[in-house]
Amino acid sequence: MITFTVRMKFRPDDRQRVAEILAALAEASRKEPGCATYIPHIVEGEPDTVVIYEQYRDQQAAEAHRASRHFRDYAVGGLYQLMLERQLENLTAVA
Repeated sequence: MITFTVRMKFRPDDRQRVAEILAALAEASRKEPGCATYIPHIVEGEPDTVVIYEQYRDQQAAEAHRASRHFRDYAVGGLYQLMLERQLENLTAVA
């Protein structure tokens, strides 16, 4: 299983647009055959910070996600254009 989080910060003026993009991206991503979990979150106390928790069956499924049209349209063409900061954290399960 491939698991990671993506943390992004946005401008307050972009909150509504970011929420719309995240909803569309999550819906499409969850339909991918290799996607186990795709959950976007707003950080409590930081309404302009988003954390997406993602799990994929294997590396090939994670790469297929990044190569998908919806990733290109919503992440690269949407979120990446609005974000101020981005941090990726790869996770390893311990139990």
